[in-house]
Amino acid sequence: MGFKTATSLTVDVSPAPWTGRFDGDAVEHRRWWQAVAPHETSAAEAASRPAVVLGFCSDAGVLRNQGRVGAAAAPAAIRSALGPLAFHLDRDVFDAGDVVVEDDSLEAGQERAGRAISGLLDAGNLTVVLGGGHETAFASYLGVAGSTAVRGKRLGVLNLDAHFDLRDEPTPSSGTPFLQMARAEAAGGRELQYAVVGISEPNNTRTLFDTAQRLGVKYLLDEQCTPEAGEVFVAEFLAGIDALYLTIDLDVMPASVAPGVSAPAAYGVPLPVISAICRQVAASGKLLHLDVAELNPEFDIDSRTAKVAARLINTLLA
Repeated sequence: MGFKTATSLTVDVSPAPWTGRFDGDAVEHRRWWQAVAPHETSAAEAASRPAVVLGFCSDAGVLRNQGRVGAAAAPAAIRSALGPLAFHLDRDVFDAGDVVVEDDSLEAGQERAGRAISGLLDAGNLTVVLGGGHETAFASYLGVAGSTAVRGKRLGVLNLDAHFDLRDEPTPSSGTPFLQMARAEAAGGRELQYAVVGISEPNNTRTLFDTAQRLGVKYLLDEQCTPEAGEVFVAEFLAGIDALYLTIDLDVMPASVAPGVSAPAAYGVPLPVISAICRQVAASGKLLHLDVAELNPEFDIDSRTAKVAARLINTLLA
């Protein structure tokens, strides 16, 4: 059963209640589970630029891409990891529920999520989508591109990922979203401003590198990702855009840090580098929308990957 958001849109389900450790009701004791409120019409009148969380429960794209399914359960797992964290944010956070992709109805689910994201952005919110496989990214793009918040602005897409996800396939999947974005931008007479941090050369074919070159994609290989190199790369990308959509595929990090993903990384980018990039993005003032994708709770160890996802979201909103 859905419920209404401030944008008069209906998402598929409301999330289970947030939970966590209880130390007291006072502000100094607050944790995420005590601070997050359901997103309702009154939320639009809250403090400046609140964050609104929306789950995208999908692994249809992962299945199409021949990956390990289970990412549909990720939004609940990330909320569970966020709930116990101490709440130090200076913004309000609201939860708008979940868009659920049933069976193979991926495109319909992406469109529903896109409409919800557009409405939330138009209302002045910072939107946070909890994926879902990386097909989440095209849902995010539909929402960002359809929002009045990007009109007249240079939009950039920054992907923290071991993969380009530029596959040219007849059926969209978790491996195709950024080629879909590039084609959608071209249809509108624009060029996709797309950059990737963490590309694994052995896990991307020559065809994918050629596609990236043809589209003018900027990228940094995982083996090049020192703190200094990451900072310079992101700063140069941010300098050429006005608004940023950040997407984090958790398989960008080593399998020891993020085991609960469809494609665990043998090498990966160290967590401190990824965390520093998140702080840099948050400090830029250009972050419009973010999502976190590819958590697969079925393969997680001690909720390690979910906790990393929660920590990065907390960093980006701080």
